[in-house]
Amino acid sequence: MVGSAAPVRFDTIVPGRVLGALTALVLVLAAALVLTPPPLADTGNRGFADQDTLRQALRDGFVAYWNSGGSTRPPALTSVIDYWFRFHVVKGVIAVLLLVTLVALAALLWKAYLRAGGLGAGQQSALATAGAVVSMFAFGALLVAIANIQGAVAPFSSLLPMLPSGANDPQLTTACDQIRQQLTESTGATPTVDDMVRDFARYHVTMAVIAAILAITALGLSAVSWSRFVRSADTRSRRLLCASGIVTALLSPASLVLLAANTSAAMNSATALSAFFDGSW
Repeated sequence: MVGSAAPVRFDTIVPGRVLGALTALVLVLAAALVLTPPPLADTGNRGFADQDTLRQALRDGFVAYWNSGGSTRPPALTSVIDYWFRFHVVKGVIAVLLLVTLVALAALLWKAYLRAGGLGAGQQSALATAGAVVSMFAFGALLVAIANIQGAVAPFSSLLPMLPSGANDPQLTTACDQIRQQLTESTGATPTVDDMVRDFARYHVTMAVIAAILAITALGLSAVSWSRFVRSADTRSRRLLCASGIVTALLSPASLVLLAANTSAAMNSATALSAFFDGSW
């Protein structure tokens, strides 16, 4: 008499210890991403971890920088920029670690889904859902990492949106008005404006380079997914490869749009900076 095959156990498909370790690491890194960058970046204990203190210090440093008329940034502004650079470095490193961990967790779940033929429909759906959710979080971590790379390369331009409103600040209002005026004139820009324009160009060049890398990578992944889809005979594999091919195919043109927009802004950085001070950036 031939006995019936033993049902497949979930823990043989998904190693519990590895799953638990990766999940715990994701939670720790996610908490670190939110909580640790401000205090770790504030090495001089200047209180920049507090947003109000940071914005006030930025305002004071920016006004002093503009009134100097030169390209050398005064210590009051340099200290804020240095803090913002360290903030982005810390946050970027944590975001990359979180991204790597999420990719490893997503790979574990998707591999388990491909081996889940002996599991019930509910468990298979749970694996697919978990894999999709973790993949979306991985994409979010990628965006956070990209934003912080850009911020670390050009921390001054990254700080500009944090300038407080100049409505009730005559000094800041005057500085912004004079900057707008010089940016719209063809000649007569001070070294201060030239320095700001160069930094703004670097800010957008950084994103343009990242967007180009993303577009090429997404296009390559899409081609690989569709190639394997054509050769695969397994239903679950074909579903996964089809989804991967569609998502990466959509990511490529989105990256190209980002590339075009930032390339244009970098090539016309004075116009882009003027749009920022007009409230359009």
